Amino acid sequence: MTFQQVSEPYDAYDVLVVGGSGVDTIVSVGALPVPLADSYAVPPVREGAGHTGTGVALGCAALGLTTGFVDFLGDDHPGSLVRERLAGTGVDFRPLISPHGTRRAVNLVAADGRRMSFYDGRDPLDLRMPPEHYLPPLRRARHVHLSIMHFARFLYDDIEALGIPVSTDLHDWDGLTDHHREFALRSDLVFLSTAGAGERIGSVMREILHEGRAQAVIAMAGAGGAYLLTTEDRTPRLVPPAVPPGPVVDSNGAGDAFTCGFLYGRLAGRDLDECARLGAMAGAYACTSPGTHTRLAGPEDLVPARTAPSPAGATAPPADGPRPAGPPDARVSPAGA
Repeated sequence: MTFQQVSEPYDAYDVLVVGGSGVDTIVSVGALPVPLADSYAVPPVREGAGHTGTGVALGCAALGLTTGFVDFLGDDHPGSLVRERLAGTGVDFRPLISPHGTRRAVNLVAADGRRMSFYDGRDPLDLRMPPEHYLPPLRRARHVHLSIMHFARFLYDDIEALGIPVSTDLHDWDGLTDHHREFALRSDLVFLSTAGAGERIGSVMREILHEGRAQAVIAMAGAGGAYLLTTEDRTPRLVPPAVPPGPVVDSNGAGDAFTCGFLYGRLAGRDLDECARLGAMAGAYACTSPGTHTRLAGPEDLVPARTAPSPAGATAPPADGPRPAGPPDARVSPAGA
């Protein structure tokens, strides 16, 4: 791998995103799950930069946060799509060229906006980011957001030594898979989807909070809103869903947008409840355009008036009961897309 030559670094970052760039191929389908068949005729297939790290970096920059982004990227056509998408956005992108290529995902998107992602992470387990690449931007960051790339776990010691708060998104973690556990227990803010743990989501949230260093755990539930568990809570609290400013057409990137809205509030000193409401609004905003990270909320879009009625039966968060109403973010990839 080789270093990518970039301009001089920013003096400081509000958020430094580590890992999670890639390209999405979007296939529109009538409904999910797709019935078994030899072939289907679909609308034009779209391809473009996506994945969780790209989304968090773009979303934070759109909200006015000074944003850095370090990752591995292939010297290939998908890598050029990522570069083109980030160019001119205000994101200070500092990739290392990896011989293993750019990460990919194929996302099936239904007419109601739900999606299922098939993720090609392709990074080998022995891939490591050299400290001389990540330490200079890390030392200038107010907050770090780690995507759950395997190489990113090896930054935790340096992050803790520097005393920088860190967040992560576990996506559809079931609470059991070992890959996610270190990220869950060594982060100050932990995001995940209710889709993976299902009826055990309440227990998983409590385990993260009680066994790790998290100040808050946020479980996103798609159209059902989200759940917030803090060190002051005994059980998760419902965060009502926000009303999208238009028809819901695609949920790709909604979870990443939620994270951006939450971090925007947190870095502005707002309390955790308000941060969660900002996250819900940013996530709803992202669902109103096709593709991944194609519509990004700005500060003017995060107004407190747009909240939807809570789904029936969802006033009590799931301790170990059914998931909330509404379609979940049906991710099947380990790192999101």
